[in-house]
Parts: sequence; C-alpha cells; structure tokens
Amino acid sequence: MENEELDKITEMLCTKSVLKQDVFKNTVDQFQVLKKVAISLVDRIKEKVCSKDDRIIIDYHEKSKYEFHIILAGDILVFNLHSNVFKFDENHTIWKTPYLEEDESRGYTGIINVYNFLSDSFRFNRVNDFGYLIGRLFVNNENHFYAEGKRTLSFLYTDFANLNFDPPLMEDIIENLMIHILEFDLYAPLYELVSEVSVHEVKTTGDSIQLKTGKRMGFQFSTDVNIK
Repeated sequence: MENEELDKITEMLCTKSVLKQDVFKNTVDQFQVLKKVAISLVDRIKEKVCSKDDRIIIDYHEKSKYEFHIILAGDILVFNLHSNVFKFDENHTIWKTPYLEEDESRGYTGIINVYNFLSDSFRFNRVNDFGYLIGRLFVNNENHFYAEGKRTLSFLYTDFANLNFDPPLMEDIIENLMIHILEFDLYAPLYELVSEVSVHEVKTTGDSIQLKTGKRMGFQFSTDVNIK
C-alpha cells in the first residue's frame, strides 16, 4: 500500500473517527442528564396525581445505560439511545444553515429515539403489540440539538445552531411528549383485522388472546439519516 493511501487512512481515523467518538461520548453524557431530569419530573407529577387518585400509575424505570421508560397510566414512553453516530442526509435542509455551512462536522449526531407503547403490552408480555416512534432527538459534539416528530416536535426544536441540549430544554421536551401521547386514545381495531385467530394464539396466551394492540398514530418521518 502506498504511503499516500496510508496517510489518507490515518487522517480519516484521526479526524472522522475521533469526531464520532466525541459525538457519542457527549450524547451518552447528556442521556444520563436526561434520565435525572425525567426522574425529577416523574416524581413531581406522581406527587400531584397520586394525591388526587392513587390508582393512576406514574413511574420511572431504568432499563440500561442506554434506555429508560416513563410510565404514565396506560402509556409508556421509551427513550433509547442509539449506539451509533449518524450524519444528516445530504438532502436535509439543515445543511443550508450557516451553522453547518461553517463546519460540516457539526452535522454528525447521536440519536435518542422516543417510542410510545401501551403499559399493558409490557405488563402482560404481549409480544405481538406494537409501539410508535414519536420523536427523534439529535445531539452533536457541541451539544447543539435538533428534533423531529409530529406536532410540537416538528417545529419547536429545529433551531440547531442556537438550541443547547440542557436540563430546561430536556424537561420541556419530555413534557411535550407526555402531553402528546396522553392526547391519543386507544382505538378499537377494525373488525376485519381481528376476525381470525390461530389455535396457537389461543393455546399460548392463557386468558387473553394475543392480538396486536397499539395506538393508531400514523407516524411517518420524511427525513431519515444515513449511517456513515
């Protein structure tokens, strides 16, 4: 292998790979802060709600370094930190901002995915149930932040150059996500979709037949990211 190629490999490892390490470390660090914000918020909500009706379950569960759950009565918010670093798609409008035009490396981010599931899906181990991706949080090595999703997430957190992923913003995001999932109710599935059930489903589920259950939210993101 020519020295020129070796030099190129070395340069890429010492620039792009180091950058990705910095991005991931910052995202992991901020995810731990996000957990603390979530715990504090859950405790305050629990105190208010349980004083009115102690049947309502409000709780926080830490699953791992990269995942935690917030239980809100019949819903669960699942926060999951992806283990890879991503770059915004080359056609994303964010590349047209001065912030990224000045420095392309700012377009590399860690991603925190937020999903909504029904609490009973986990409680009764209904493995056929499904959840919805309701938001994605992008954090770069300068701790700048961008979000995409539906409703408030689609327009409140798009100023990548000026938004810092700090505790006040984290709390605001979690609150908006909570409001969003609580506004969506569980719809009865169409009759045609549940009119058939297999013997296996009946025999393996005991008291309840494990048909797919989930909220009808219809989330679909037009923007995605490319793994680099």
